Amino acid sequence: MNSRKMGPVELLHMSVFSQSFSPCGRFLAAGNNYGEIAVFSLSAALSPDASEGSQKPILNFTAHDGPVFSLLSTDTHLLSAGNGEISAWSWAELIKKSTKAAWTRKPNYETSLEIPEINAMIINPKDNSLTVGGGDNNIHIMDMETGVFKSVLKGHTDYIHCLCFKEREGEILSGGEDGAVRIWDSRTNRPVHCIEVFKYEECARPQFGKWISCLATDSDWMLCGGGPSLSLWHLRSMSPTSVFPLPGCQREAVFYQDLIMSVGEGPNVSHCLHGGTVKAQIPCSPSSLNTLALNLKNTEHRVMTVGGSSHQIDVFTNFSYRAFSLSF
Repeated sequence: MNSRKMGPVELLHMSVFSQSFSPCGRFLAAGNNYGEIAVFSLSAALSPDASEGSQKPILNFTAHDGPVFSLLSTDTHLLSAGNGEISAWSWAELIKKSTKAAWTRKPNYETSLEIPEINAMIINPKDNSLTVGGGDNNIHIMDMETGVFKSVLKGHTDYIHCLCFKEREGEILSGGEDGAVRIWDSRTNRPVHCIEVFKYEECARPQFGKWISCLATDSDWMLCGGGPSLSLWHLRSMSPTSVFPLPGCQREAVFYQDLIMSVGEGPNVSHCLHGGTVKAQIPCSPSSLNTLALNLKNTEHRVMTVGGSSHQIDVFTNFSYRAFSLSF
């Protein structure tokens, strides 16, 4: 689990896939394609007397054999997903630079030969369960108290890229390579709806494919995109109300106040209005982007961080321009 020095070729080919802020909002964890997690001190990087050293990790360790596609924080732990496994790391221990996993769990896959990647993880706050989706096309639900995987939701016909939770209804939304957004009732684990986004002419982009790589919800609204254009849907009427004219495939989109922020192919964060207009394109260091995270936990360290095909993670204190970059 020790950190090692990256060579120039490894740095050149590094991609950052995942990010998560600590519960206190003072630290950022980022996961890359080499199975490493780096922990950065935002308080040091944002302080008035920050030096170049403040933009380097306080800790860098190998967490998984394969890429770290997803990171998620609970009140006490950082959860990381690698190929076929989820590990938990105590934030209190990480901050003390200790990298012993608190636990590692594997979903119940149908064959022992299968080691599917886990692409997405969300916490269901209603029953404190962890929901994961990935390469075996299924959604696995783990009880966080006992560490036992208690149910499997089957329906996607190809691997799952993204998950999100609609809190008021207690619904899980999943997006996959099969082009479907499936909506599940988390209380009964039954499917509620299936939206095949690529079948809607205004969203379809057959030249890019049909897969869904990003999902977000805000009360009755859903954002989704990937092969199809990024689009805003009203979940009561199950129809797209706005389609955003962004050129590449979008990999992560979030609702923020009256804006929609999105990243994907290309070196920009797009700021869009709900009506469908692209208001601004904010330049970033990586040539292509995978992950966007907002640290809204405390005003002192309120930042947006963006990672992609680079060892650098861009930090925005004002969401309209890059302030500086952290680097692995």
